[in-house]
Amino acid sequence: MKLSLGPLQYFWPRERTLAFYRQAVQWPVDVIYLGETVCSKRRELSTRDWIELAAELARSGKQVVLSSLALIEAESELGVVKRLVAEGNGWIEANDLSAVQLCRERGVPFVAGPTLNVYNHRALKLLIDDGLRRWVPGVEQGHTLIRELREAMLAEGEAMPELEVIAFGRLPLSFSARCFTARALDVPKDQCGFRCIDYPDGLPLETREGKPFLRINGIQIQGEEITDLGPELPVLRELGVDVLRLYPQAEGMAEVVAHFHLARRSPQAPPRIGVRNGYWHGEPGMQVAG
Repeated sequence: MKLSLGPLQYFWPRERTLAFYRQAVQWPVDVIYLGETVCSKRRELSTRDWIELAAELARSGKQVVLSSLALIEAESELGVVKRLVAEGNGWIEANDLSAVQLCRERGVPFVAGPTLNVYNHRALKLLIDDGLRRWVPGVEQGHTLIRELREAMLAEGEAMPELEVIAFGRLPLSFSARCFTARALDVPKDQCGFRCIDYPDGLPLETREGKPFLRINGIQIQGEEITDLGPELPVLRELGVDVLRLYPQAEGMAEVVAHFHLARRSPQAPPRIGVRNGYWHGEPGMQVAG
């Protein structure tokens, strides 16, 4: 079972981002995802910077995958994906169907990111025909749906692609053309001042009763809880999961990676260091139990 470092969901200063990946290349992860998946205005690192960083990290022997935006709205944003596909020299994480099309046209292998909404084996088979090599199910897709899809594929004599599951981190719940951070701070989206950079783990949102609820991250909404599927490792192994995705957080990622690295080498399920993921068990996502 491999470990992957998912794409950075937050907006960090350039030097902090580069320092993070200089450390990450020393960690026992097998796959590193790079690139901006949330907002095209976040340009502390340019497209060229991401491509060059990918080449640098790949020399360490790790697989490096360049990730596309989840919500492509402008021709300029499509142009960025075209550059990633044409110049990236490796796999692409397609988080939008336009990225799938570009990969198919150029014969570039791709990972189906969690925002592609693959809910049945026929859709998965179509993507495999387009060049899909690895699938990351959506955040609300639990083990029952994944098992049923896998069984349907095998029943038709089709091989599953690699299966990657979000094992740790705040779940990316939704995206919008509007910027939630700008709205929360009462500034126009087009004149936001890149305020997301002030919130390295997102902007906390509470209910009217003052209870933690969500994280605002530009045009993305995340769950407040850092979910953890570590104790579910026996089920993940039985399900045929190939890769555990760990989403970067501002603090403590080296310890998180070390925890999962030890867990994947042990026959025993590790203790939970985050919050139980209700979605995985077919329950409400926020429900905390057990």
